[in-house]
Amino acid sequence: MSGQTLIVTLADDIHGLAVQAAVRKKGIGCEIVESDCLSGRESMTHYVGEECEATSLRTSEGKLVDIASVHTIWWRRFKSNQQSFGATVNESHQSLTNNDCFGALTGSLQTTFAGRWISHPRSTEHASNKLIQLTTARACGMRIPDTVVTQSPGVVREFYRLHEGRIIVKPVVGTPGPLLFTQMVCEDHLNSADSIRSCPAIYQQFISGTKHIRLNCFGRNSFAGLIETNDLDWRPNLNVPIVRWEVPEFLHQQVRKILDTLGLDMGIVDLKLTPTGEFIWLEVNPQGQFLFLEGLTGEPLTEHFANYLVKS
Repeated sequence: MSGQTLIVTLADDIHGLAVQAAVRKKGIGCEIVESDCLSGRESMTHYVGEECEATSLRTSEGKLVDIASVHTIWWRRFKSNQQSFGATVNESHQSLTNNDCFGALTGSLQTTFAGRWISHPRSTEHASNKLIQLTTARACGMRIPDTVVTQSPGVVREFYRLHEGRIIVKPVVGTPGPLLFTQMVCEDHLNSADSIRSCPAIYQQFISGTKHIRLNCFGRNSFAGLIETNDLDWRPNLNVPIVRWEVPEFLHQQVRKILDTLGLDMGIVDLKLTPTGEFIWLEVNPQGQFLFLEGLTGEPLTEHFANYLVKS
């Protein structure tokens, strides 16, 4: 099993399962460790001593994998509540189990794994912050929307006035629950002072245009879909024109520079293409969804990603 790949993700993650199958078809070992199923079974052992430090993890198929045999780790879905709790387990016990499973998994791998991360846990966490993304993209020379992050009603009203009533609002981090879609700010929002004060949110100038780019940067290559819609946020309705879109080399290089600065080996990037042909950076998800584009555009993203994952 030397030189195999390891996918750390949630149980029944379709991305993980599809890529695992594609990698195995190439004759290369590929295992999944289910980060939400560590509790309730003998899932991991980590040795730290004077003479050695070693980690073994149990896979979704019940095998024990020595991390020394792993070449690449795809750090896809890693922080989640464990699934094994019974009805009698109290909240404190659940919290302890969730925290210690996550801490043991991340700590053991970061201290014993010497291979290739996609992407490293520290970089993934750092780059997941939208404020850091925006500052990095701007510093790398890419245009971003005019942005303010605030919980001050006065600041929001002034920003709204500055942009002639054409601003949007979206969460800084969000929640594991229902998706919070990007919204246009209207007069009713401006009058909801208590709601604005409840927590900081991202307010941005509205970028006109109907063309949205979903760009998947896998190392040295980028593949994208063009989504054409009048909707502000394209995610709720995919029954719109979505086609394969060839990524210009200059745009790939711009995105690659931003991801390199953030320490990311891969990234799923959302851009807006203005009517004047300018690309506007919106955000990057270090481990975003991409397989839906394969079914909608015909771009073989599973194969592209499998090739990327097993490169030497």
